[in-house]
Amino acid sequence: MQNHKWHPRSVAAFVYCLILAQVSLARGDLLPGFTEAPQFGDQERWTRLESGIRIYLNASRDVPAANRTLVVYATPNACTIEQTLGCAKAEGLPWRFEIQHVAAQVRRLREVDPELNMILAVVQPPRLAWPAFRQTEKTADATIRDIVMSLARATGAERVVLAAHSGGGSFLFGFVNAVDAIPDVIERIIFLDATYSYSDDQRHGDKFLDWIKQSAPSRLVVISYDDRNITVNGKLVVSSAGGTYRGTHRMLDRFRKDVELTEQKVDAFDRYSALRGQIEIFIHPNPETKMLHTALVGDMNGVMQGLTLGTGNETKWGKFGGPPAYAEWIQAHPAVEPIAATLPPAPQEFLLKIPPRPDGAPTGSQFLKQIESLAPADRETAIETELARGNVPDFLRALKTIRLKLTTPDCAIREAKCFVTSDYLAVGTDADFFRLPMTPMTAQTIAKAFAGSLITAKLSDAIYSQSELKFMPQPLTKDREAATTFYDHHRFIEDDRQGRPSDLLVAGIKKDVVLTNQLEGKPGKVAIYGWHYPDGKPIQPLYLGHAAGYVDYSHGVRLMSQNMLVDGKPVPVAAILEDPVLSALISNEGPIKEHESP
Repeated sequence: MQNHKWHPRSVAAFVYCLILAQVSLARGDLLPGFTEAPQFGDQERWTRLESGIRIYLNASRDVPAANRTLVVYATPNACTIEQTLGCAKAEGLPWRFEIQHVAAQVRRLREVDPELNMILAVVQPPRLAWPAFRQTEKTADATIRDIVMSLARATGAERVVLAAHSGGGSFLFGFVNAVDAIPDVIERIIFLDATYSYSDDQRHGDKFLDWIKQSAPSRLVVISYDDRNITVNGKLVVSSAGGTYRGTHRMLDRFRKDVELTEQKVDAFDRYSALRGQIEIFIHPNPETKMLHTALVGDMNGVMQGLTLGTGNETKWGKFGGPPAYAEWIQAHPAVEPIAATLPPAPQEFLLKIPPRPDGAPTGSQFLKQIESLAPADRETAIETELARGNVPDFLRALKTIRLKLTTPDCAIREAKCFVTSDYLAVGTDADFFRLPMTPMTAQTIAKAFAGSLITAKLSDAIYSQSELKFMPQPLTKDREAATTFYDHHRFIEDDRQGRPSDLLVAGIKKDVVLTNQLEGKPGKVAIYGWHYPDGKPIQPLYLGHAAGYVDYSHGVRLMSQNMLVDGKPVPVAAILEDPVLSALISNEGPIKEHESP
């Protein structure tokens, strides 16, 4: 078999490889760039690539240099790294934290075999969907290949396991598509109900068979179930040609052309084996037509089954099919990516003039109860009243510095700094606050009261680019204009934030209410822009289709100081917006007139 030679064709992977190239293989100390994890004494490392891909590495505290196995696990659609790792059930915590427990299952295997020396890597795409990443990025498959190979080189792994659940299977197929032949370093490939995009036309089956036949330790493990008749709200979950049952059977049909498959019943599963167990496929017939998609992974111990099948540890950890055998190794709290503040705070003279928070003012959750039954106009009045009297969390009182640069028509370089709130306007305390959508009229009233200004679309882009904490947008579709939906969306953001410092400049969570000249031609409208994806592209281009009184959960108001620094000297934002040259610092449409009018 000809080994694949890795080339750093992807800029993101090349940068990542450079960052990790000096990882020490010595035993004892933490690996370079790793920190001690707060739970179970693991060590961990978080990385964000320019492509928007996030990577989490987890190893036991003391990692021998030799005999390392790297498990690269691709997140399923709509799941973050934190949710894929899993944690204990808690009130208000999204259900996705309870379904895979990949970290706990790996810890259980380390307990069973202390010499296992298994390093876990969890990879998360931008927009939380590997299929979407591969559809929109021309070099996606090469990027996937490069990430896997650079992780293997950086960790000193002698063997690599590729594993995925659900839409994460697209990551595995992307890797297979990117290589002429699956390299020998790949010891095992595990599809956990993840064979949706198996394709004979893309030679997936050919490559699997060549790899298995020419590399004795290699093993392909597939776990799926009959999902053809699963319904939600009376509608089939998969199309007439889709689903993992059909994807797995396409794979079986291809294998039957070259190898003899042995079929037997093992507990609740139909088991198909070939080539002395190098191919192992389990299909649950699902006679009761249950949704088993996630149960196969967590409740039925699918991760451990896939990792140990055919080894001496296969029967030591528990039983495939359940009950869960890793309960003692579930961490109490979600994993938290450590992010340090990198943007300097605004000087004192540029801060907003927000009154002190009154004693006894309602917290965020208390304020929800006050407004959830109000008519929109009355709700707006209540929001304006609370903000105007200073019922604002302390972290919003400090501003973050955004750096701007402009080359003028005469080739002069003008440098500027503007000062913006780290988050969107909210009512309450640091511990209990509520991000509040509001009309542009209310936003302008509060901006003027606080000696601030609304931002522009160009500033929205700059803020996202320089933000310290970027989140995936979380669109909602039901009751978009209800206060309870406003709060639900706020809580989803907080679930993502997971205890990270509130003073970090956060972006990707709301559409900005912005200033624009287009309002002159469309009076009585609200201008919204932004809600950026990790690649920097906004969900919402500049849009003025809603009446000014329209407010939904996705809107947010971020304020900036009414003064900026231009070449080191204070200049009012109003003067910059009206200047035919300097306006380009913060405007894509030239000078903006009457910027205080919505």
